[in-house]
Amino acid sequence: MRWNLRLAAANRGIWQASDLQRLLAEHGLVISAGKMSHLWSGRPASIKLADLDVICVVLGCGVGELLIPEPDTVTRPDSAVDEAVTAAEKPRPRVIPRRRDGRSMPPG
Repeated sequence: MRWNLRLAAANRGIWQASDLQRLLAEHGLVISAGKMSHLWSGRPASIKLADLDVICVVLGCGVGELLIPEPDTVTRPDSAVDEAVTAAEKPRPRVIPRRRDGRSMPPG
């Protein structure tokens, strides 16, 4: 995933992190200068969903504008793909529900 906050903000005329920080605070999301700097210029390792909601409201955008998928960056060994296909083709065993006390379930 590519973090796209800076471009999303620029598309709305917000050019400085401090301006966005002030708008977020007006909507109840108080962010420290250090965290704001990381959100603005970095690639956050994690972000709370509630914080993401506030950012989307302030910018008037959807999550899809802030988080851009980059599927080409995911590497997958060839053997893993083959194993996944083989596993999908195998018939699954029938699941029989059991009670926790060990007794069988009534016929259904």
